[in-house]
Amino acid sequence: MQPPSVPVETAAHAAVSALYVYPVKSCRGIRVAEAAVTARGFARDRRWMIVDASGRFITQRQLPELCLVHTALEPDAIVLTAPQAGSLRLPLAHEEGEERLVSVWRHEGKAVRHPEGSAWVTELLKRESSLVYMADRHERAVEPAWGRPDDRVSFADGFPFLLISEASLAGLNQRLEATIEMERFRPNIVVSGVGEFAEDGWREVRLGAIGFRAAKRCSRCVVTTIDPATGTKSKEPLRTLAGYRRWDNDVWFGMNLIADATGTLCVGDVVSER
Repeated sequence: MQPPSVPVETAAHAAVSALYVYPVKSCRGIRVAEAAVTARGFARDRRWMIVDASGRFITQRQLPELCLVHTALEPDAIVLTAPQAGSLRLPLAHEEGEERLVSVWRHEGKAVRHPEGSAWVTELLKRESSLVYMADRHERAVEPAWGRPDDRVSFADGFPFLLISEASLAGLNQRLEATIEMERFRPNIVVSGVGEFAEDGWREVRLGAIGFRAAKRCSRCVVTTIDPATGTKSKEPLRTLAGYRRWDNDVWFGMNLIADATGTLCVGDVVSER
């Protein structure tokens, strides 16, 4: 099956309708009214990550209960709260401390271990784990096939930003027996006023005053089958998506973006073709 042909267009009323930041990779995200766009993604987005004893990243793929770890942004801290584990208060940045080698997919690089945070996640997960931070001096490049030599990303799976249109989710929900929320797909940016899967055809797009490159459609995994409110798994929505969004042995939903400038993105900002 080949990707569907989607008209490249945006309506006059197309706009950013929601923004999300995920301070700790694979933990619950935070819906915000505005977010600072940096070279690695939104500020505070996935600069923290949980790793196992070998330094390998841990996500909801292995531990669906991570979706129950709530995150909150305060002016001077990130607060994690989990059932039966209490709260953990983290600094917004953790630049100095013990460095260790960590890995995300094919990337290997250094990160700074947070002692108290590591003890907290070890107790939470009942296995030896560490909570690490990507310091400013630690860089991770976007895969060369999809980005430019100077493109960087945080501990996100592969790209700085993920965009999904409201229409794409609405079309999926029309096919499902039980509707699901946008949070299931963990986007950074949600847009309204465009057609279903209009984002598939974008090559460049302007959100507010900031230009973005559409790098690659997003292939979806079992994390989308986890109910973020309960941590329970099912076969949906992957089973339904596979019926009309499967090609090249993957299921696709959403568009990965790379920003060409920094600035601030706000809910309500206009969406337009560059």
